[in-house]
Amino acid sequence: MPTYMYKAMTKTGIVVKNRVESPSKQNLIRSLKNNNLLPISIEQLAYRSKNAPRRQKRNVTDIREIMKDVNTTQLTNDKGKTLSTKEKVNLYFARTEKITQRDLVVFTEDFYLLKKANFNNIHALNTIIESTENLSLRGILEDILAGVEAGEYMYTTMEYYSNVFPYIYVNMIKVGELSGSLTNSLHQAVKYLDDTETLNRKLRTIFIPNIIQFILLIVMLLVGTLFAIPAIQSVYEAVGTEDQLPAITLWFQSFVNMAIKYWYIPTLILLIIIAAIAFYINTPKGKYNFDYFKYKMPIFGELIFALDFTRLTKAMLLNLKNGMRIQEALDVSKNVVKNLVMLSIIETSLNNILIGESWIEPFEKSGLAKPMITEMLKIGMQTDLAEMMEKLVEYMEIDINNIMEKIMKVLPQIVYAIVGAVLIFFVLVVLVPCVEVYMGNFLFSAYGV
Repeated sequence: MPTYMYKAMTKTGIVVKNRVESPSKQNLIRSLKNNNLLPISIEQLAYRSKNAPRRQKRNVTDIREIMKDVNTTQLTNDKGKTLSTKEKVNLYFARTEKITQRDLVVFTEDFYLLKKANFNNIHALNTIIESTENLSLRGILEDILAGVEAGEYMYTTMEYYSNVFPYIYVNMIKVGELSGSLTNSLHQAVKYLDDTETLNRKLRTIFIPNIIQFILLIVMLLVGTLFAIPAIQSVYEAVGTEDQLPAITLWFQSFVNMAIKYWYIPTLILLIIIAAIAFYINTPKGKYNFDYFKYKMPIFGELIFALDFTRLTKAMLLNLKNGMRIQEALDVSKNVVKNLVMLSIIETSLNNILIGESWIEPFEKSGLAKPMITEMLKIGMQTDLAEMMEKLVEYMEIDINNIMEKIMKVLPQIVYAIVGAVLIFFVLVVLVPCVEVYMGNFLFSAYGV
């Protein structure tokens, strides 16, 4: 049974603390309240450690707010027990256990299976909390449970923990709760997390080894320029040869020396550029233009749009199957999208519905959606939209797989080209002078041969 360390306040204002065992945090809170104790803080003692940021719970009263009304700082301990050093360390780690992507996937899969078995939200959350080993995630799930028991939607608490639940994930849950199809939304969320992890794994496989090579080449280039090249120049001067180092070597050496001497100038320029870009992106126009660039950028733009549009289509399909009209389905489904360009297209579509025009037209005029997509939607409007959108989802998933395969073929070539260019530059700047010294040709010039 889990062990908790709690701090609570009595009716007389005395703060007490103790270490107890309880089936769950919620059970302990109920037990304390039944004994006329107001819980201030409850921490579970952990025996594994990982680093993660702390965050105040959303549905639990802030300890600082409670302590404002406490008239005494007297602390009493049952049986005179004090925390050992080991328990203090465990208590610290209980507050800092990291929530990984895998933890989120397991929670979503378990929740989906329980909902599929017709568990209600409270019963499903209670069951998952009992089997959750990650103490940080357990605390958040208990907070979500407290909100659900108080009559809130789950997504309202999840939005508070944006550092744990991704934006798209939260809005998938939101669409499911508002449309009454949470089970299907959880299934989508599981697939979204799996697809995201698969894509990230592929990108890491391509980028990480090449980035390491790139960094090592840059380091070798700088070290060679700062140490090897001056040593070669010293040799040339010592023997009195008239031979000179290659022009590109001398130019790069001069550039590096100037950059080191006046390092604050390029640093300041770089900081100004970064600050200007960040400021522009945070403006409404800058944010819109940046989101538009995401859809039009080389290599990844087509994939980003396809992923956003697929999420929108899946959400609309769920809502249409639950009896929503097109306008309502589109209005609710827009919550799964964060890109301002896509949102503006959706808003235009909603306005078109209000004035009796085609809601598909804005997607067609945007130039972002493929003709196949808009034609399938038009046929769906003339026949059965829900049935056609199911086929559209299948088409989009095939299209996404094709785009990813294309990226996986092109991206390595681009990365290899960049690394290769740096390698050639390294050879010209550093290795060529080293080879010349090794061959000893400069000695002929030194002795007038």
